[in-house]
Amino acid sequence: MEKLIITAAICGAEVTKEHNPNVPYTVDEIAKEAEACYKAGASIIHLHVREDDGTPTQSKERFKECIDAIKERCADVIIQPSTGGAVGMSDEERLQPIYLNPEMATLDCGTCNFGGDDIFVNTENTIKYFGEKMIELNIKPEVEVFDKGMIDSAIRLNKKGYIKSPMHFNFVMGVNGGISATPFDLTFMAHSIPCDSTFTVSGIGRAEFPMAAVSIVLGGHVRVGFEDNVYTSKGKLASSNSELVEKVVRISKELGREIASPKEAREILGLKGV
Repeated sequence: MEKLIITAAICGAEVTKEHNPNVPYTVDEIAKEAEACYKAGASIIHLHVREDDGTPTQSKERFKECIDAIKERCADVIIQPSTGGAVGMSDEERLQPIYLNPEMATLDCGTCNFGGDDIFVNTENTIKYFGEKMIELNIKPEVEVFDKGMIDSAIRLNKKGYIKSPMHFNFVMGVNGGISATPFDLTFMAHSIPCDSTFTVSGIGRAEFPMAAVSIVLGGHVRVGFEDNVYTSKGKLASSNSELVEKVVRISKELGREIASPKEAREILGLKGV
């Protein structure tokens, strides 16, 4: 079984310091969290950025500040900007960070109800447009899916040339409006992707570590971090993102699976490198 790629989603767009006072907002806070996760075993930093007051932004300039600060601390880590942004952002606003030419970026493959009146909108034309731009800029998409139908959409658009093979999926599980986070659901999703694909699992909230363990056993990869969950265990707030990474490293080693370095992660994912 290939080594485990750990992605750290360090701040997201929606979680705040009210949820956990250790959520990073500033450039310095984001860079420090990224470095700690890298040292703990994360090969990929999934990156949203914030203004200093915590307001989510897709500003190309803010992304550049954060990416430069992270690269100063850990030059070989893979930085994966989000093109999801925050609910209500326009397509062009969401796409800004790809013009910094990252190795990877997220590509959401469907619309999802996030609860209440919040709808995360990704029309087919949006997905095609984002896919074309990533091909044009030689950026590998992480195909983000919230249910089986989004996998089917990605496969169809792959066949039409909007997403290149081999695809790398991120199964987001346990979010409102998406697939539940159970071992059955994860196994179902893992067996629904093309045989040359790879996958990462993002379990939301209390599902983070159970889904991580199942993914490790299935040969998949794992995402953890404050974007998805702010606790290390029931009722215990995490002191940092790196504490969540460290827990995954312990689980993986107990299960007999070694952790991939950024170099090894690039080989597994077929990235263009730094």
